Amino acid sequence: MEKQSVSMTVNGQRYEFLIGEKFGMIPPSETLVQTLRDRLQLTGSKESCDEGACGCCTVIKDGDAIASCMILTVQCDGGDIITIEGLEDPVTHELDPIQQKFIECYSFQCGYCTPGIIMSAKALFMKNPHPSAEEIREALSGNYCRCISHYTVLEALDKLAGAESDQYEIVNEAGEER
Repeated sequence: MEKQSVSMTVNGQRYEFLIGEKFGMIPPSETLVQTLRDRLQLTGSKESCDEGACGCCTVIKDGDAIASCMILTVQCDGGDIITIEGLEDPVTHELDPIQQKFIECYSFQCGYCTPGIIMSAKALFMKNPHPSAEEIREALSGNYCRCISHYTVLEALDKLAGAESDQYEIVNEAGEER
């Protein structure tokens, strides 16, 4: 027998959706990013490549960073989803430390890819509060920034992890090698 509904927790709030093709129902082919953006009005996760290649739609599902354009909503039954909107402290309304460090280090330009990058980083920091530079770069390997603010992103995350790095030095070295 086919499932008739899907339930999940998104940013601490429980939702249940009927599955089907009638008005208001979740079609079996609807992706998680579509549900988040179109039904729940959580527009921080961006629909971009629709192929899981750019990372703009990254959310955290059950503790892991995932491309929400590559998973169907019906596959998220029982799941715990965190979006960029769910990172703010619900009591103090303070930003997550990653978000605050991005502001302090000017780690975004247009901001389109920023929510996905922050969510990939958050999943890593949830598992390892002091990741190495290599672990940070690996965690962000599925995120693509067209504005090349990646250097300031890496700088911010290195600092948050407790390591001092100078991504600008790396850029300068690369320029000197030409």
